[in-house]
Amino acid sequence: MSEREFDFTEKDFLRVKKVVYDFAGIDLNDSKKNLVYNRLAKRIRFLDMNSFSAYLDYVEEQGEAEFVHLINAITTNLTFFFRENHHFEYLANQVIPMLLEKNKASKKIRIWSAGCSTGEEPYSIAIVLKEAVPSGWDARVLATDLDTNVVQTGQTGVYKIDRLKGVSDERKKRWFLKGSGAREGYVRVKPELQQIIDFGQINLMNEWPIRDAVDVIFCRNVVIYFDKETQARLFDRYANLLPDNGHLFIGHSESLYKVCDRFELLGQTIYRKIR
Repeated sequence: MSEREFDFTEKDFLRVKKVVYDFAGIDLNDSKKNLVYNRLAKRIRFLDMNSFSAYLDYVEEQGEAEFVHLINAITTNLTFFFRENHHFEYLANQVIPMLLEKNKASKKIRIWSAGCSTGEEPYSIAIVLKEAVPSGWDARVLATDLDTNVVQTGQTGVYKIDRLKGVSDERKKRWFLKGSGAREGYVRVKPELQQIIDFGQINLMNEWPIRDAVDVIFCRNVVIYFDKETQARLFDRYANLLPDNGHLFIGHSESLYKVCDRFELLGQTIYRKIR
């Protein structure tokens, strides 16, 4: 077995665990030790430091700015357009018709992509809104993530073409511009989609600077990193933000069972607020 470049003791791992739990609610188990070492070793190298303990002292001195770098390094942001497509079909065929009726006085729809990663999810939501909501309505997406790097990618709206693997040819043509020359193999989302998305950085563990009412929340493959207590707190806050019968979409490996009783399961990790 090759020797590690940096010492990484049990004490170092426990310090990393404490930082990510206190700051982002993420609960790292022992199986993540190698991942933590490999991801943070790059950051330590970049900062020209020589040990984990020196780096963790630096994290504590720098506060939020370096906390975010640390979280960015150890969480995985791999996604694609219309991932778990049944969610988008349900949004288009069930939720939006209900909202068009319910909100016809205000003509407003707001959907929050909480943990938007590199932006494929909020753009998929925006496509559904553009296709299913009549013109004249004020339908927008709030897209947030803790990771500033992925928020920036989302704002830019340029993706490798393989991220469109689940998208129909018709939608590709309608909503994306194909790159050529140096941009061959990439696509850019059309500006009309970018115009209805507000990207921003939010730490779900802190206060949320959300002033508008929210009709629907997508929080998919985010709480897999959290312990049950943190999940319960988060889902309770989502329930407080949503109106009665508001919808919550979570990831395929996630569940509200024995975590939060304020939603009913409609099937396929789609929930509706009941109290």
